[in-house]
Amino acid sequence: MNYTKLRAEARENLKNRWDKAIVVFLIYFGISFVVTSLAEENGILLMILSGPLMFGISKYFLEMIRNDNIKLNLIFKAFNFDGGNLGMFGKTVGAYFLKMFYVFLWTLLFIIPGIVASYSYRMIFLVLVDNPDVSITDALRKSKKMMKGNKNDLFFLDLSFLGWILLSFFTFGIGFIFLFPYMFTAQILFYERIKDNPEIKVAKEEITIEQQNLGGIVE
Repeated sequence: MNYTKLRAEARENLKNRWDKAIVVFLIYFGISFVVTSLAEENGILLMILSGPLMFGISKYFLEMIRNDNIKLNLIFKAFNFDGGNLGMFGKTVGAYFLKMFYVFLWTLLFIIPGIVASYSYRMIFLVLVDNPDVSITDALRKSKKMMKGNKNDLFFLDLSFLGWILLSFFTFGIGFIFLFPYMFTAQILFYERIKDNPEIKVAKEEITIEQQNLGGIVE
């Protein structure tokens, strides 16, 4: 995979959109700061909000890549309580906790398996954006199948931003305001490349069949 080309494409997609992309992350970190500063015990509240917010950020950046008409309110798209189990809000909260639980279990074995697991489930919120009706476990399973054979590529894509990360530290953190949207856009483009892999289409069919067999027990 050509990481230089992927980063260039990310910059091109952010052209004339940097301001809104930066605002999206400022909103996310602003909410995180307010919640954590209210009281130490609100850490659990931040964890509850992280899933819906990450879903919203994923939704916003996917729409930015695919369409011209994007609105900032997309980042609150998961704050929808319609349907059973608190709707998309409940599903994204559950997805976040289940993802973190699996990563934690693998980390107990050693730090490297934990890192591998984090990459395996990295695409879960993007999967939910494109497949809002699938269950949490199916979304995790699809992310894992999607990342099979692609974890190294995504790791080295992340590593290719090392220079930008160091530069952001030298600017006393100001550079991160631009770096986060830049890296996330590159990840979205990475997702767009691997999601149409024929193996992934088979995985989607397997998930649908398995969900029917389970009778939709886990939603």
